[in-house]
Amino acid sequence: MPKKHSQFVCQQCEAAFPKWQGQCSACGAWNTLVEEAIEVTVNAKGKTTTLRNETDFLISYPEVELSETAKNRFSTTLSELDRVLGGGLVPGMVSLVGGEPGIGKSTLLTQVVVGLLNKDIAFAEQNLTQKSTKSSMTGKPKTWLSEAPIVYVAGEESPSQISLRINRYLQKEHKNSSIDKVKIDPKNILNKLLFVTSTQVEEIVQVMAKHKPRLVIIDSIQTITTNELTGASGSVGQIRESAEKITQMAKAFHIPVFFIGHVTKDGIIAGPKVLEHIVDAVVEISGERSGQLRLVRALKNRFGATDEVGVFQHDDYGLAEVTNPSELFLEQTELGVPGSATVGVMEGTRPLLVEVQALVTYSQLAMPRRVGRGIELSRIQILAAILQKHARLPLESNDVFLNAAGGFTIKEPAVDLGLAVAIASSLKNKKISQKAIFIGEVGLLGEIRKVSFLEKRIKEAKRLGFTEIYSRETHKTVREVLKDLDLL
Repeated sequence: MPKKHSQFVCQQCEAAFPKWQGQCSACGAWNTLVEEAIEVTVNAKGKTTTLRNETDFLISYPEVELSETAKNRFSTTLSELDRVLGGGLVPGMVSLVGGEPGIGKSTLLTQVVVGLLNKDIAFAEQNLTQKSTKSSMTGKPKTWLSEAPIVYVAGEESPSQISLRINRYLQKEHKNSSIDKVKIDPKNILNKLLFVTSTQVEEIVQVMAKHKPRLVIIDSIQTITTNELTGASGSVGQIRESAEKITQMAKAFHIPVFFIGHVTKDGIIAGPKVLEHIVDAVVEISGERSGQLRLVRALKNRFGATDEVGVFQHDDYGLAEVTNPSELFLEQTELGVPGSATVGVMEGTRPLLVEVQALVTYSQLAMPRRVGRGIELSRIQILAAILQKHARLPLESNDVFLNAAGGFTIKEPAVDLGLAVAIASSLKNKKISQKAIFIGEVGLLGEIRKVSFLEKRIKEAKRLGFTEIYSRETHKTVREVLKDLDLL
């Protein structure tokens, strides 16, 4: 019969020890021993290993094609989140959602739950309305979208706290609904939402095997523990073992799972790095807690690209989708003052227009400062040196501060031209035309280089009313652009 034990394994040299100790006696590393569960099969004569029949684990390629589930995606009901995940959820897909405390991780996934429940309500409304009006339906009315429940593991919040958010969303979504007209009881559909108040992974896996839900949300993975290990919740061994058990169950029954993960003070997802290797997708929610903007990115995605971004905005009921981010980033633009310019960036396949701001002031220090918010410091230093060398701008005695409006983080080289123009505009205290947009990478020799997807960026700019396009197609060097704008 199988007996479960645990051992402490060094994460550097993989040496195993029966007890924890501060230093690994094999390699000499400190604090690298992590508790891991092991399973040993023992019979009457001693330790043996029982092999399964190969038909249990051997699959031919035609069988893989027939059982392929990646094509059976279904929507989370949030188009911005679907964009980040590669088009929606795949049966058996395990995703890790991380972000700073209070950034909106639980809020976003609760809205996914409400969206799926709303689909059932809307479908039921349609069927009951057709039935009450004696439409041309024949036979039995159609069933709801799915009879499988949604499981929410409440490890941090109580079910009553989560229900407050759900009721708020339902009231907002069904303000103009026809539920009263067809006399459908939403509680009958809300019965499909099951809360699990246990944090034992064995009990959670048991619920998944019994009910076979269409979606499972673990809030959060740091609160889940297993009886096989002695460590406290949130420890490396507990997180890894719990995540592996839930993932195995998700793959076996094709159940999509969302893990909510904590982050450290450095902003990285807490727990062992192997946790990110176990899951299929790692989704990060970023933004300033005091601001309204929330950006959702995929750091890893086995079922889609990792260069897409979803944009959300805080609303009274939670997070509202932003279908046109360019208008949001330019909503409070100050293009009528010196130091402000508009640039075109690409986030995945989506072109965005973002305002960049520059402030150049006389420095009181021996070494002038270069400060950026949402812009890399090295990029600012290089652009300042290029402007000094090739445009003869006196930046050696001035502080340069750059900012991407709206809390946006820019890493694309296509914004170089706009940043250079904003710096020169602030230094010369001259305004830039509100109809101008700058797209181009600036080389160390002062030349403007081509960027990818230029046509898409220009098309988005013209759609929003920009008529003056500055790029490699119009100018060859940054000096020519500054001269045309009268900034030299």
